Amino acid sequence: MSRKSPQDPGAGTAEDALRPLFDAFDNDGNGTLSYGELTDRMRLVGILDDDPRITGLLSSTGDRRTELGFEEFVALVRETSGLLRRVVRDDLAVPDFAALAADVDGLHEELCAERGGAVADYIPQLAEVDPELFAIGVCSVDGQRHLVGDAHEPFCVQSVSKTVNYCLALDENGLWGTHEHVGWEPSGRSFNELALNPQGRPHNPMINAGAIMSASLIRPESSAADRFGHVAETWQRLAAGRRVGFSNSTYLSERDTADRNFALAYSMREQEAFPEGTDLQRTLEFYFQCCSIELDADMLAIVAASFANGGVCPLTGERVFSVDTVQHCLSLMTSCGMYDYSGEFAFSIGLPAKSGVSGALMIVIPQVMGICVWSPRLDEHGNCVRGVEFCRRFAQRYNVHPHDGSEVQSGKRDLGRRKDHTLVESALALCWAAGQGDLNEIRRLVASGADPDAADYDGRTPLHLAAGEGRVDVVKYLLNRGVRVAPRDRWEGTPLSDAQRSGHQETVDVLRAAGHPAEAVTTASSARGRSRASSRTRVATGTRKAAKRPTGTAVAG
Repeated sequence: MSRKSPQDPGAGTAEDALRPLFDAFDNDGNGTLSYGELTDRMRLVGILDDDPRITGLLSSTGDRRTELGFEEFVALVRETSGLLRRVVRDDLAVPDFAALAADVDGLHEELCAERGGAVADYIPQLAEVDPELFAIGVCSVDGQRHLVGDAHEPFCVQSVSKTVNYCLALDENGLWGTHEHVGWEPSGRSFNELALNPQGRPHNPMINAGAIMSASLIRPESSAADRFGHVAETWQRLAAGRRVGFSNSTYLSERDTADRNFALAYSMREQEAFPEGTDLQRTLEFYFQCCSIELDADMLAIVAASFANGGVCPLTGERVFSVDTVQHCLSLMTSCGMYDYSGEFAFSIGLPAKSGVSGALMIVIPQVMGICVWSPRLDEHGNCVRGVEFCRRFAQRYNVHPHDGSEVQSGKRDLGRRKDHTLVESALALCWAAGQGDLNEIRRLVASGADPDAADYDGRTPLHLAAGEGRVDVVKYLLNRGVRVAPRDRWEGTPLSDAQRSGHQETVDVLRAAGHPAEAVTTASSARGRSRASSRTRVATGTRKAAKRPTGTAVAG
């Protein structure tokens, strides 16, 4: 495809803004790019093949070797609602997603050795679950996903269902209509303790009594089938359309061992806490059914991300709950979501979370991502042992606590920080990436508007750094981008002299084929090379600042 000229009717349109993105991936400058390169880039940043936003793209494009012209590229950007553009520009919620995925994998490996706790045995069906099963799933508010362990093994949500049921009660009855029947304070007691607040109401919706009350507020006039179908459909919408399961054996097991829950229900009825006309038997059976809904770690991570995204599922863009409803739910998850461990969890971790006695743990990092940890071993509070420890170690590495200081002050990493954040000037960022041979990072920087011909304080361009390190792929890419073939640094060194000095013959041949004039490497230039090597080290560590360029060189973009 040829570029549009300024006289073309389409010049200056929104399509022109996509040209730099297209050119950034056009390695050989032939006006096409490989479909495989785009899909590889998506996988690298966590956009998986089963993402509903790109499944049509995957099936329609076919062979990964297919070459796309500019018009086809524009069509794909439109088809993916701009997701492709944000992927290419690395403009997603977690820019360095590969590093996050590596950390999650490392924590999973570390925690496999944790054998503390025991499976729940007061519900017989839960006692039969393999205690060694362990999965972690993460999903950002942009739909970046990573899974490790038994991520597709189904499990019952149990008390995690309390979050969705509370949101449904809020949407149906409003804030005050709901909290006329249930409080919002932590109980400081066990999740199933036979205790109500001074008003004769359950303390909050995140313990059993409060969850039974939430269930009574959800479509009470509808049939049992319609009520359950409504809840199951809501879980499905939160999980990007993935069909949820149901464990009938767990439901029957829970119903047959429900003396405490019946006692809670009768205690609340004695205090006239329920809405008028509530049928206790139907309400309790409905509550047990909600607890017996099955998901896997992949699905629950997407659900958590929908909460992190203010009630909008990141993979479908569908709003499931209102912003206010999610805000109220996250507030109660923060203060009450971890049973009688909630205070300590809020103090040390500070994130909204909800656990269940199946070993499920849903964690929400608002506006960033959702996490699911599933491991059946529970501590004395009924929380997932490995899940709580994962949160502790994760919060030690990343500044996710709402009261953490800056990245520098806390000594923790910021999930939203770009890899090149410390390299303030784009010239330094490009030189650093060129020296490292990080072609994906160079593409991202160029797609974001950086000048590939820019130089650092010493007049050294990305081509200098790539040539000196023998990064042939980067050298070819830069030359195809039209950079100067023989720029000179402050020591009069060129990319060719750097390549010759370092013994990178293939790089030398590529530069000469591109028209670089031949140069002889003298003893004096070798000494200058040692100074340039020192400059290379400073650039790579990000400690130099870009300043005025030597006369005739490009300005950092």
